[in-house]
This record gives sequence, structure tokens and C-alpha cells, in this order.
Amino acid sequence: MLRTIREYVDMQAAQRPDDVYLIAPEANRSMTFAGLQQASRLLGRHLADRGIKPGDKVALLMHNGYQTCRLFIGVMYGGFCVTPLNLLAQPSQLEYVLEHSDAGIVFVSSDQVERINAALAGLKRAVQVVVCDVDAEEFLPAVQGISALPPVGEEDDALMMYTSGTTGKPKGVVLANRSVVSGGQFVSAAHALGPEDRVLASLPLYHINAQIVTATAPLVHGGSVVLPHRFGVSGFWDTVAKYRCTWINVVPTIISYLLNGPDPAEKNLDVSAVRFCRSASAPLPPNQHRAFEAKFRIGVIETMGLTETAAPCFTNPLDLALRKIGSPGQGFGNEAMIADLAGNPLPPGETGEIMVRGPNVMKGYYKNPEETAKAFTPDGWLHTGDLGHLDQDGFVFVTGRIKELIIKGGENIAPREIDEALLKHPAVLEGAAVGIPDEFYGQELMVCVVLKPGAQCTENQLREFCKIELGAFKTPKVYRFVDELPKGPSGKVQRLKLLDAPAGGDGRP
Repeated sequence: MLRTIREYVDMQAAQRPDDVYLIAPEANRSMTFAGLQQASRLLGRHLADRGIKPGDKVALLMHNGYQTCRLFIGVMYGGFCVTPLNLLAQPSQLEYVLEHSDAGIVFVSSDQVERINAALAGLKRAVQVVVCDVDAEEFLPAVQGISALPPVGEEDDALMMYTSGTTGKPKGVVLANRSVVSGGQFVSAAHALGPEDRVLASLPLYHINAQIVTATAPLVHGGSVVLPHRFGVSGFWDTVAKYRCTWINVVPTIISYLLNGPDPAEKNLDVSAVRFCRSASAPLPPNQHRAFEAKFRIGVIETMGLTETAAPCFTNPLDLALRKIGSPGQGFGNEAMIADLAGNPLPPGETGEIMVRGPNVMKGYYKNPEETAKAFTPDGWLHTGDLGHLDQDGFVFVTGRIKELIIKGGENIAPREIDEALLKHPAVLEGAAVGIPDEFYGQELMVCVVLKPGAQCTENQLREFCKIELGAFKTPKVYRFVDELPKGPSGKVQRLKLLDAPAGGDGRP
């Protein structure tokens, strides 16, 4: 079993040198496995020529594109640690990450130069900046005097991703080569993927899902990835049809937008090559799951993963007859259990913290031994921070985050239950619940609601609807109509930021 990115690039370049690995639609350019190997070797030598040492952090601040993917894979191939930066981050956040990560060099797309200069202005050390076009065919200069790259081991750092930092400073999640390739192996095995498979990437390469599921997995199974600059509803199915994608990788937010977008059948688009749709990064509401399958006639495989687990740690079976809607599936490639507050395993049906252990799990948090120690049990189980339970068949059912659990009058209320009830209302596009202080109950429920375009709904109408769906006790007290929900790069709602949502009126068209 191969355990490093370099081994996989070299293997695919040897076995299928002329097969396409990457397609960049906007650039109208593709890259073979042999081309990926050549570019990766050149990048490694280029970085070494610039004084970057094995294991050093190499930052990327670039939107999706031909060069972005080459850099992402090439940095790891060369024995360095790639550190993608969130394009949504503020300069102060970028400054913190660049300082904390010890990155010696950052590759920046031309539209990000002003932001990176603002972030670097406050740094106490020098950072090399390389500006490049994400769709350029080549940008690296010739390398002088360097002939060989250092060896790479499975425990060598390959990828470092920073958490969102909603409850404090972002933490740098360090993933070894074995973690990154394990994630790609799990995706490939769980979905029976092979060289004939092609995925449409919908997420940015600064998110762990895109990095592992759509960039690393095809490298493992010898398939290919179509990497547009960004997700767009209007052209989504056109791209799927044009490049004959065999699977699509999305998040629930994208499913929601696609449900309110065009049907490919109405545009006479042939999407029959698509075997399945993979959904991850946030729980998929069952009603949207069923609606997607009914509208597009494509089965949805719900999964779950974390940055700390190199994306996948749970998946439903590929056979739709064996899946369970409402669950992200069973542990795959790693062990899973539900534990009480003391870390003791709980039997099926009892709610506790979801724990995982396996080769995909992170090494730890960069320069943060205290948080690393708190993240693991003495015998190596990772605290996910998610609440849930297992059924008799080993399927996990997630009820929420421990920190987001709403406790009203001593009763635990999972925000997801409220979210799913809101989505049943015909006027609601998105909805999310959060706990707010209450003098009588300790906590009450507030919901933020995004209405469908052109839809109308008043607060009183939504309140009466929730009473029927949830009962009086779980019916939210406060309703805010907003234009959009605060989300991270994967589309996952950042609930704690809902507390800062502007107060809405009594519904709006």
C-alpha cells in the first residue's frame, strides 16, 4: 500500500502517463499524470532553489484553477507541507495564519496581491511572494544546480489546514502523508472508483473536502477531476454533461441551490454518465435528499468527515438499497464509537460524542501541544465534538455539535431538528437555529431564515407551522429573516455567527 503523495504520482505517471488527471474548463487546458509528475518535480526543485527546506510550510492564496491544483499536489510531492489559505479570511486573519504557520513562501493569484500585501505588512519576518495566474500553463523559471529531491516518508508533514476559529484563534491541523493518502484511499474504495471515473469539483481547494475528495482521490484511483473556478448553478449541469462526469461531489448548500435551479432534462443535457452524487461537510436534510433524487434521478451518498480526519470518516454504502437517509453512514477506513463524557463506549441508541481512530487522523495541532492533548484520548481516539448515536447496524446519526447544543429548561434540543422542520415549509430556502439566553428557560431558540426567491412568509405563519412540526416547547421564540446564512468554505452554517444576524421584519417577499 502506497503511503505518500509522491509514490502515487510516480505510480500513475508510470502506469498511465497519457491519461488525463486534471481538466481546467476556463483555461481550456488539461494535464496528464506524466505532466503532473513533471510539474511536481520542477516545483520541488524551484522551491529548494529558493531556500525552502523539506517539511517547510508553503502557503497558497489562490482560487481554483489549473496552477492551483498543480501547486497543491506538487508541494506535497516535493517533500514540503502545503498550507492553503482561506480566500474569505480578513487580512488580520491571514496575517495570523502566515505568522503562526512559519510559511516561508506564499503563492498568490493576481487578484489576491493587495490582500496578501496587507497581511504581510504586520509580519516580523520576510515571506517570499510568488504571483501567478491560476490558468497559466507555466510560470516557474528554470532551476539551476538542483538535481534530486529529498526522500518523503509517510509520517512527514504534507498538509496543514487552519480551522475556522469561531471560538478562538484558528488551529493548524497537521496531516501527514499517510493521512492525506488514507483519505484518498477511503473515498476511492468506498465509492468503487477507478481510472474511468471523473468527478466535478464544486468546492474551493482551500477546503479539506476538495483537497482530499476531488484532488487526492483521483490521484489514488487513476481517475480525473474537472476543476472550475467556482460553483455556479446555471452552468453546473452543462459542465457535467460536457466532460462526461461519472460522479459529483457537493455539500447540502449546493444541493439546495441545484434544487431551485434548472433541470438538465429541460436543456436536453445528457448526464447519464453520473453514477452517484456524494454529499458531505454538513448534514443533508432528508427532505432535500429525497427531492434531489426525485428531480435529477441521481442517487445521493451521504458522508461525513472533518479537517482532523483528512475529510472522510463515515460513508453510506454505494448500494442505495443499503443506505440510511438521515445518516452519514458507517465508519469506513477508521474505527468509530460513541462515548460518554468520561470516554467510555455507549451502546447503540444512546447519545454521546462521536469518536474516531485510524490512519487518516491528524498528527496534531501545530505548535499547540495543549489542544492536541485535549483532542485525543490516551488510547488514540479523536474527539470530534459532534453529538450522535449509533444504531444496531453501526450507522451514525448526528444530532449536532456539543458546543451548539441548545438546553432549554433542562431539555437538550439539537439545532438540526429545528433546521429540518423549517425546510419543510414551502417558502423556506434555508433555515438554522441557535440558542439565545433566556431568563426563564436558561436558553431559548432563535432561527434565521432565508426565503426562496419571490416567496412570502410572515413570522406568525412560520411560528404556527413550527408548532405543528415541532410542538409548542421546541417552537422557536425569535425569527429573523436574512438574505443569507453565515457559512464556512464548505457551506456549513457557522451557528455562533447567527447571533450577530441583523433583526428582520415580519417576513418579506
